[in-house]
Amino acid sequence: MRNMSLLREPKQRKLLFSAGLSWLFDAMEVGMISFIVTALAAEWQLGAQQIGLLMAINSIGMAAGAAIAGLMADRYGRRAILLWTLLIFSIASGLSALATGFIALCVLRFAAGFGLGGELPVASTLVSESVPIKERGRAVVLLESFWACGWIAAALIAYFIIPHYGWRMAFLIGAAPALYALYLRRAIQDAPSYTAQQSKKLPFTERISSIWSSKHRRATVMLWILWFTVVFSYYGMFLWLPSVMVIKGFGLVKSFQYVLIMSLAQLPGYFTAAYFIEKFGRKFVLVTFLLLTAGSALWFGSAETEGMLIASGICLSFFNLGAWGGMYAYTPELYPVAVRGTGVGFAASFGRVGGIIGPYLVGMLVAGKTEIHNIFMIFFVTIIIGALTVLFFGKETKGTDPDKEAGEQAV
Repeated sequence: MRNMSLLREPKQRKLLFSAGLSWLFDAMEVGMISFIVTALAAEWQLGAQQIGLLMAINSIGMAAGAAIAGLMADRYGRRAILLWTLLIFSIASGLSALATGFIALCVLRFAAGFGLGGELPVASTLVSESVPIKERGRAVVLLESFWACGWIAAALIAYFIIPHYGWRMAFLIGAAPALYALYLRRAIQDAPSYTAQQSKKLPFTERISSIWSSKHRRATVMLWILWFTVVFSYYGMFLWLPSVMVIKGFGLVKSFQYVLIMSLAQLPGYFTAAYFIEKFGRKFVLVTFLLLTAGSALWFGSAETEGMLIASGICLSFFNLGAWGGMYAYTPELYPVAVRGTGVGFAASFGRVGGIIGPYLVGMLVAGKTEIHNIFMIFFVTIIIGALTVLFFGKETKGTDPDKEAGEQAV
């Protein structure tokens, strides 16, 4: 019943669902691009490297958005930046439907990525600050579970809309969150811990130097490695899932259907992580789920039969997205409120560098006729590095209060 106590409090429930819906729209946008490029490749006759480049440009925008939005969130508030980033990616998505060439689409995907990359760390920071310490980790993992709902929505749109109405309609659907931003403006507020330190806001340079000070340096290095390995592997694997299924011999519609089945496994992955994160701690969830993700990646890469592909893909979704939930819960807990947005935003931004390299690297390797098994071996090794970094260099934050420890000062 502890899992439900968070949902029984009206204010917390409203915050979780309000921020969660914006998270859902983000996931829907990211998920749809993986399906859209598969359709675009046929219509515009794009090569594997061009597909990889388009995905990478989206991640370049996300890297820039995460860093800038994190800095702005510490200066202007989590709520204001959440609204602006939501509007930016919604408008860019809608305009993407009008793109007539590859270059124009790349520019618009950068803008959409900027909004997407900024919204995610700001939303997780806002939720983390707004709930009691004993529920904080579970709340952020439940927030992350909306990502699975968004990815499932993207898979449904891909399966039912793209084959019949084309990829432009999918982009138009991605513009819908702009209307939701009007509701969100009134539905959420900044956390009391943030508003209480309005008069103590640190200058830009002090916030940057703080996350690299002796007090936070170890956490910052550990988080940057963790974020890089998780984002590199996730975007390298999941943005290519529909295309990998086609490479393995399945038709476009069949591939979309299988990816939808795999995506459904994300939800129980999040809920399991949400249960374990307050029971056994952040490090347990991250290390365990990452190691099992690595094993699932190895299995998926070598799978040949339909049954093995679906089973390994389900495990990959379950454990990888559970790890994402743990990572978003863990990151804000390692910094005090004055530099939390900056710390989370920069970790997410560095992670997005992995999101740039991952899909583009897969595109190059696929174009070079590299075996899928060997490509997924790269992800196996990368994820193992992330798990070991948390195991040996991360500190447990379950039940801790970084603001109390820091005395409200980022030094």
